[in-house]
Amino acid sequence: MAAIRKVHRRGRFKCNQLRRIAELMDVRSIEPELRSLMVAGLEGDAAAHKMLLEKLSVQLRGYFKAQLGRYGRDPVEAEDLVQEVLIAVHTRRHTYDRSQLLTPWVYAIARYKFSDYLRRSKISRTDVPIEDAEALTAYNDSAQVESNLDLDKLLAGISPKTRQAIQYVKLEGLSVSEAAARSGMSESAVKVAVHRGLKALATMITKKEPR
Repeated sequence: MAAIRKVHRRGRFKCNQLRRIAELMDVRSIEPELRSLMVAGLEGDAAAHKMLLEKLSVQLRGYFKAQLGRYGRDPVEAEDLVQEVLIAVHTRRHTYDRSQLLTPWVYAIARYKFSDYLRRSKISRTDVPIEDAEALTAYNDSAQVESNLDLDKLLAGISPKTRQAIQYVKLEGLSVSEAAARSGMSESAVKVAVHRGLKALATMITKKEPR
């Protein structure tokens, strides 16, 4: 039995490696364009920054739908994950090293966000692929992924109830049911507030002048 488990782990690790290679091949052709847009945005080009976020949203949407499909989850949930990554890219863009490739940096954020989603969804850790399980403990401080200062400024632009829902579910890591109980909202209201709030924040960052 131990030998069978070992073979299974090796097979899963090989599949994960192949998936990573395919992921790299998928983004390699667009890396120069994305990196150029990122650098231009960092230098104050608002149009370039907006275009970067739009192009990343297409890549990320496909990535998350594929990931969700592996776990039998509803692909509609990809949209919230896309918005989360775009917000993180916007608020943490000052940490990007211009001498490095952009896409691995973006996908590192995406993998963390998806792993955090798996944790919130209470999917068994034994069902999580090796690289996703590692991402679950890759960050022990959310400040490493999001700039709290920038995020606070963004959150100030949405309604108090929506801000509270995002605070509970996305920042404090509460389940929807826990957030509903704490806020006095229904679970469906929490879900709607989070979805609309993330969409509103993503819209806000495409209109802001990059600093």
